[in-house]
Amino acid sequence: MDHIFQWLAIAIFVLLMISVGFFTMRRTKTTADFFLGGRKIGPWISAFAYGTTYFSAVLFVGYAGTLGFSYGLSVLWIALGNTLIGSLLAWMVLARRTRKMTVRLNVMTMPEFLETRYDSKTFKLVGALTIFIFMVPYSGSVYTGLSYLFVNVLGIGYNQALVFMTALTAIYLAMGGYYAISVSDFIQGLIMLVGVVLMVAYLLLHPSVGGVGKLLTSLKEIDPELIKAFPRGGLSILWLTLLTSLGVWGLPQMIQKFYAIRSEKVITTATVVGTIFCLVIAGAAYFIGSTSSLFSQEIIALNPEAFPGASTQALKLAEAREQLGEAMSDNIFPNTALIPQILKLTLPNALLILILLLVLSASMSTLSSVVLVSSSALVIDLIQGYFLPNLSRKRSVLLMRVLCLLFVGVSLVTALYGGKWPYLVTLMSFSWGTVSGAFLAPYLYGLFWKGVTKAGAWAGFLSGLGFSIMSFLYYMLRPELQPLIKEKAPLIGSVSMLLPLVVLPVVSWLTPQFSREHLSRVFGEEEGRASKPVAATPQGKKREVAVAKG
Repeated sequence: MDHIFQWLAIAIFVLLMISVGFFTMRRTKTTADFFLGGRKIGPWISAFAYGTTYFSAVLFVGYAGTLGFSYGLSVLWIALGNTLIGSLLAWMVLARRTRKMTVRLNVMTMPEFLETRYDSKTFKLVGALTIFIFMVPYSGSVYTGLSYLFVNVLGIGYNQALVFMTALTAIYLAMGGYYAISVSDFIQGLIMLVGVVLMVAYLLLHPSVGGVGKLLTSLKEIDPELIKAFPRGGLSILWLTLLTSLGVWGLPQMIQKFYAIRSEKVITTATVVGTIFCLVIAGAAYFIGSTSSLFSQEIIALNPEAFPGASTQALKLAEAREQLGEAMSDNIFPNTALIPQILKLTLPNALLILILLLVLSASMSTLSSVVLVSSSALVIDLIQGYFLPNLSRKRSVLLMRVLCLLFVGVSLVTALYGGKWPYLVTLMSFSWGTVSGAFLAPYLYGLFWKGVTKAGAWAGFLSGLGFSIMSFLYYMLRPELQPLIKEKAPLIGSVSMLLPLVVLPVVSWLTPQFSREHLSRVFGEEEGRASKPVAATPQGKKREVAVAKG
């Protein structure tokens, strides 16, 4: 009976998502409609779209469980960093400037922005390829994490769960594009908010936790480090906070939300709503992860095949935690199963399906945004930008839909072959750090500083991209170092972002500046203060029309 109810709830959710795709398909007629929703997205939908794209199954199944088990309550620093830096400051610093400049320049994608800002077609080409290539493992890691949740909650096979997820994402995304994503994000965001509040409440009431007071006492008895604000290995928390908070400033699928805002007037509302959403979701996920050590005995009892001969009655909680930790380190017990099994232990079946839909919602939002940004990198930046500049409006939208399906297929293959990959968090960190490391400095400095040179922008882009790739290869190609990659991934990702922030200004100070005419086109007459009027080129007229419409 419970399984019938669970599948019925999933069926209703699937029908709702497909209905959203069908409804929004009629409003999707141009590439701008498909990729940016016509720049008509309001504050609440924009805020929810940002938040639901931020968090996925990797947060709930990968980061929160694995890190909470290792570091205890100190992982709440990551939630705080995500809220203040990843959401509040991102909206305050980036949103208004991004919307204003992208409308002025008539650009829709990150590679288009780099091409126009730095007067370099090659920048668009390389940027588009970077997005498409390195978003595949990111997307694959989300599919992998979500499939593990399906396996543990519904008891279906990993491959079947994977195929179901990819098919659902492909159908509703290919139908409606960004507008479909935005509307579904709002629905999914509401599910997430209700789900995490109930999840935390049931968790606190469970005998293994027993409320906040008993939680602190029990964690201290297991290991006093679990309740310290700055435990041993605190630097790892710092790097993870930096990677997952500042990193979103350079991720194209996150920045896209600022492009699509209806007007600058709605940004204040979106900032408040988005920050509250982030605080609730991230805070709940990492708090649940921090309690995972308290369920060590129950998890061992649930998995006799992974712990043959283990008697949980004879094991103290600290001993059970140590044994569980060793099993995860040796890949005998997958760390991705930690949170799903805790949810099975603490939640009634009716609520468990809501939590499954919660993680499904978060993951679908992230996946659809990643797929859309990646397919646009090929259609808008490569095919229309280089090979078929006169491609009709109808055919360009059709091509976007086809390439969305192609990217989903490639991600599916990645996740299928990565089903036994033990480094879900590592894969996410590598993709996140590589893409953000490449784009963060050229994008951030390009918005505010007129002194960025073409050479400086390229130096920032290549230093972040190169450091991440070379570091990953250094560990992966040396078998004796491979076990260290999980530990080093957040550090590598963080350095990949920070290094270009230093390299770009240094190179810009040493290389020729852009002309005042170019800066006038980029920043506007009032900001660029060009000494000569800008020539009235066809391209310039096109941009003037775009500004007027914005």
